[in-house]
Amino acid sequence: MTSGLARTALLGYRLAGVALYPLASPYLGYRAMKGKEDRARRLERLGYASLARPRGPLVWVHAASVGETIAIMPMIRELRRREIHILLTTGTVTSANLVQSRLADEVIHQYVPLDVKFPIKRFIAYWKPDACITAESEIWPTTVAELARRGIPQIRVNARISDRSFARWSNYGSVAEALFEKMALVIAQSDLDAERFRDLGAWPVIVSGNLKSDTDPPPCDEDVLARYRKEIGGRKTWAAISTFDGEEQIVSAVHRTLRPKNGQLTILVPRHPDRADAIEAMLKEAGLTVARRSRNDVLTPETDIFLGDSIGEMGLYLRLTEIAFVGKSLSQQGGQNPLEPAMLGCAVLSGPQVQNFRDAYQHLVRKGGARIIKDVEMLAKAVHYLMINDLARRKMVDSGHDAMEEMRGALSKTIKALEPYINPLTVSARLQPKAAAVR
Repeated sequence: MTSGLARTALLGYRLAGVALYPLASPYLGYRAMKGKEDRARRLERLGYASLARPRGPLVWVHAASVGETIAIMPMIRELRRREIHILLTTGTVTSANLVQSRLADEVIHQYVPLDVKFPIKRFIAYWKPDACITAESEIWPTTVAELARRGIPQIRVNARISDRSFARWSNYGSVAEALFEKMALVIAQSDLDAERFRDLGAWPVIVSGNLKSDTDPPPCDEDVLARYRKEIGGRKTWAAISTFDGEEQIVSAVHRTLRPKNGQLTILVPRHPDRADAIEAMLKEAGLTVARRSRNDVLTPETDIFLGDSIGEMGLYLRLTEIAFVGKSLSQQGGQNPLEPAMLGCAVLSGPQVQNFRDAYQHLVRKGGARIIKDVEMLAKAVHYLMINDLARRKMVDSGHDAMEEMRGALSKTIKALEPYINPLTVSARLQPKAAAVR
């Protein structure tokens, strides 16, 4: 595709957004009915601010969902220590709740506006960000164009690009170049990600590592943890976390295979808790007894499956075991983040489809903290072996901790790379007279 056709394609995208804009409010209303939008704040998605802009330098930081939000929390706190105001946008209700619980006093939170001309222009005109830092795998063409038109630096941190996304962008090289060349800086997770961003037209690109390796372990309520540990007693446990459709059936089969040998409790945490009813029905049909976190069910000696269908409690589930299978790796492609279970002292098991977290898995497998399994039979054997072999399990746990220590340092590299953009803002902030927020 030539540069002229690329410009035409991007113009067509923007015009399509303008044409469909009258449908935005009904669309958001429908999503609100489904619980996918915050009904009281859905105007934020149209670019209307619900809070006042403070005086002084302000950086717009965007994280798509919960995982990205957790990854950039240490970076946000470092920017706040430098007296820079942070406008943090996210795209999901769950991530907004996370921001409220962990960053409420440190950032201004808004829902990210739709990637349509009118909402984006309205949003940028009101907030007037001095820079935009994004931690998301998606590229939003209208947002990129509007920021570039105003000369606002666009920086991508913790950046990665999946095999599928890279192949798709490569098929439209001129469109990719027209967008990626507008990035002031890309801070990539790995050498491979950096190479791909450069191939697509981004420059400069540096490598920092994965910011998730510098985050704190996910928290949990200590009273709730103590209660469940008491209910579990001396039973063996293992967890299957971030599972997708098809993997719950695999977990069920593994549990039924191992139950006569170990009498274990299986902790099952689906990636999307709204599927919990269907998962419970499937498990009961297989003859298993299910306790659900959302119902606050008691774990009895007869409980087969503890269904973790709550939001924001991964820290609880992982502290109840030392063996964790990480999903979206057997029946789906891409994998899920293995760093949290490694942080919390779990031997990590995963299927082979881990393209989205390739670098993290390579570190963990090389150090001995993770093992790749190919099918349900191999998963059952690995779980059983780790349950009955304390020495092997502890060796994997310790190796996972060692791998995590080796991967640390992404935050300091990221902040150093950001200094040319944030240091002038810090100087400006310190010269600002203290004053009330303005509209």
